[in-house]
Amino acid sequence: MTPAQRLPGVDALKGGACVLIVWHHLAFYGPMSDVVHGAAPWLMNWLYTYGRMAVQVFLVVGGFLAACSLAPEGRARFQQPLRLILKRYRRLALPLVVAVLITVGVAALVRPWLQHDSVPGAPTFWQLLSHLFLLQDLLGQEALSAGIWYVAIDLQLFAMTVLVLTLVRGERHRWVVLALAAASLLIFNRHAGLDMTGLYFFGAYALGMLAWWASRSAQPVRWLLAIAGLGAVALLLDFRGRLLVAVVVALALVWLQRGRWPVRWLQRAWMLRLGQISYAVFLIHFPVCLLVNAVVSHVWPAQLLANTLGLLTAFGLSLLAGDALYRCVESPDARWRTLFKPVLAAR
Repeated sequence: MTPAQRLPGVDALKGGACVLIVWHHLAFYGPMSDVVHGAAPWLMNWLYTYGRMAVQVFLVVGGFLAACSLAPEGRARFQQPLRLILKRYRRLALPLVVAVLITVGVAALVRPWLQHDSVPGAPTFWQLLSHLFLLQDLLGQEALSAGIWYVAIDLQLFAMTVLVLTLVRGERHRWVVLALAAASLLIFNRHAGLDMTGLYFFGAYALGMLAWWASRSAQPVRWLLAIAGLGAVALLLDFRGRLLVAVVVALALVWLQRGRWPVRWLQRAWMLRLGQISYAVFLIHFPVCLLVNAVVSHVWPAQLLANTLGLLTAFGLSLLAGDALYRCVESPDARWRTLFKPVLAAR
């Protein structure tokens, strides 16, 4: 069992957010959702508009786990910051590259018989290279799959946190994190043009870090006040539904760690597994949905029942594909890691 699985509620939150993101993209990318929209517009509209807010769960949980591993007691406990960032890059990039290559192959397969905006065009060399280094948005390259922007932001946020904890030692770095969180929530997050940078999202990430310190502190009130105070000021200045979600998730994480009775039902095996494979599902669900969309829209282009079942099938296959991607690529126990163990150990 991984450290994340031993933290009450973390996997349940990640798994739930992953499910919402998959359904958001199923509603966002047609043509199956276009057919179902006629029968259930309220549901498709809700998933389209609000499903994307589940990303805030990943941001807050990401900050929570970063504080857990980098500064669990409020002080940095690592010695090689660049190596840590490189390790994070490898963890994110390897399954991403596999998922992107699968997406490119599926898109090439369905492109001749699925004329839809959701089908990405044939990639250029520079597009592939920018995806490899998670720079596609910063370089203005069109994304080859849904949600890849988040992976790049995750790496930026982790690198920012490592550098802050490295450059500002002792208790002071928690105040620097707090100051950066305030700057992000009150300034950067209000400018949509900055949404390809970590500065835009650091506020939600930092709320997760504050939640970790609150959950482990003997005096959690000051951290809880910091979370609630920052959130309240930012919402009063400029109400953002996504920010409200981030504040609620941060407070929920503290409650789940410090409480006892509410966590047992969140530690069921299927919830832990869904949280464990959530990143892999996040990466691989787009080509799965693309393929199912192509088949259903080609054979049953206007039949409501077929398209409804197609959405459910795409969701189920996304979970299965994510489990396979996790086991074969992302998992520490994946077979390829055993074959390359001497090389990885040397690094």
